[in-house]
Amino acid sequence: MAIETAVESPISTSNAAGPTPGDVIVTDNLWKTYEMGDQQVHALRGVNLRIRHNEYVAIMGPSGSGKSTLMNLIGCLDSPSQGRYWLNGHDVSELNDDELARIRNKEIGFVFQTFNLLARATSLHNVELPLIYNGTPAAERAARAKAVLESVNLGSRMMHKPNELSGGQRQRVAIARALVNSPSIILADEPTGNLDSKTGEEIMALFDDLHANGNTIIVVTHEPDIAEYAHRVVTIRDGVIASDHPSARIHTRSHKPTT
Repeated sequence: MAIETAVESPISTSNAAGPTPGDVIVTDNLWKTYEMGDQQVHALRGVNLRIRHNEYVAIMGPSGSGKSTLMNLIGCLDSPSQGRYWLNGHDVSELNDDELARIRNKEIGFVFQTFNLLARATSLHNVELPLIYNGTPAAERAARAKAVLESVNLGSRMMHKPNELSGGQRQRVAIARALVNSPSIILADEPTGNLDSKTGEEIMALFDDLHANGNTIIVVTHEPDIAEYAHRVVTIRDGVIASDHPSARIHTRSHKPTT
């Protein structure tokens, strides 16, 4: 007999089930359940979330809260057990692995804590990789990769390999790789986790610039100080949304006294 954990009522941050104009991400009653022996573990328990174009959102939560599971679903790295997910108006809830891979490569740029760079490849080649996967011609690949490396101030490090770069420079290469397909979403998983505080601040300032240039930014983190760089903070706890509110950064800005 299967044993199920108790299910809490989630906070709804989406009044309508489906997407409306300007929505980039909409989830409706999103569940993810894992079978572990004779037990069912509900990693997500009916998450309703709506993220608009050019929002800057932090998804927070402690280890085991479900935030990584939500990131995997948003990033089309996994499929939900129940519920629906729309990405840029397309229902991707029931796509197969190949279809998920195609939409993932087109719509989402990933930035990981561990950089995930090829050790023997140059910065330029690492940034070209998503374009190789989608069949972009070589000359166009090189031109686009050079342009995004220059946009993150690494124009002079294009031919350097990861072991010839600092941690911050490696993360900039990873960000350039995330940008090279002009995705609608930048999804960053603990992007400063392997960086010292000063370098982390520089990387978060770069996300500010990307947001100002029109990118939708989603940062997944367990660090409150990193979450506060975002304009909106969504907190996940026990597989449900525990809170969803403007960050202190936006609250402070909106309550500045006028002179």
